[in-house]
Amino acid sequence: MIIAFSLVGLGLLLLVLGGEALVRGAVTLAARAGVSPLLVGLVIVGFGTSAPELVASVEAALAGAPAIAWGNIIGSNIANSLLILGAAVMITPLVLERATALRDPLIAFVAALAFAAVVLAGHGHWLVGLAGLLAIGAYVLAAYFKGKADHVPVDIPETGQAHWAVALLGVLVGLGLLIGGGKMLVMGAVDLAELAGMSQTVIGLTVVAIGTSAPELATALVAARHRQMQVVFGNIIGSNIYNLLAIGGTTMIIAPAPLSPDLLLRDIPVMLAAMLVVLLVALFSGRLGKLAGLGLLASYAIYIAVLAIS
Repeated sequence: MIIAFSLVGLGLLLLVLGGEALVRGAVTLAARAGVSPLLVGLVIVGFGTSAPELVASVEAALAGAPAIAWGNIIGSNIANSLLILGAAVMITPLVLERATALRDPLIAFVAALAFAAVVLAGHGHWLVGLAGLLAIGAYVLAAYFKGKADHVPVDIPETGQAHWAVALLGVLVGLGLLIGGGKMLVMGAVDLAELAGMSQTVIGLTVVAIGTSAPELATALVAARHRQMQVVFGNIIGSNIYNLLAIGGTTMIIAPAPLSPDLLLRDIPVMLAAMLVVLLVALFSGRLGKLAGLGLLASYAIYIAVLAIS
């Protein structure tokens, strides 16, 4: 138990340090490369901080525990949309430009609907996984070219003067710390959960999902403190898309089997509802403040409480 607690503590420390390095480097690269912070959040930060989810899901699939892998994917998207977004806007309000911010939440929600359809149909074939990987590849290319075309100059006086090589090194070091810290946190958390007698599905939905989402949380809180909320939003949306298409696709290729229909009774509807909230914010409001953040955090707390009770 002492080792498990030590892994959790060290993992959290590495996550904080990694999040700081990643945000500073990524925002500087946005200024240097001529792309928007939103695009950097979607591709570099969003996908990079999802690396622990990929590692955990692949390890679970290879170990013959796909319930943990799929629970991790669903639980991570719920945590991204409720816990991480809620915590970030409690620090700094989120203000979006609807013209540029609607596309990606819509893609994320459509990907979630497709995920639910696969579960409902009972399909479990490696071709389904391949389709997910092809879709994420097409999305990244489209996001890059659209981001270049819509670029608005970024003024970042504190970090924008750094050399691009220094910024790239910061991104790589930050990602390394995030991946290492996330892995340590998951290892310790899973050990503690097993001592408490939790099932594989619940471990995937809660302990592993929250643990592997810790890089997104650390990065989002650091970015919010620096008032880089476009990076926060891009981080969340990019991570959601990556979880469903890339990690889900990889897991389906490694372990091609139908997903449990029990996921449709509670967890997938919660994921769809959470991602729909993000989409509606981008479509109608474009702004989230502390009151909304408190509502998101409360919703996540209720969901975790229901899991614990059931």
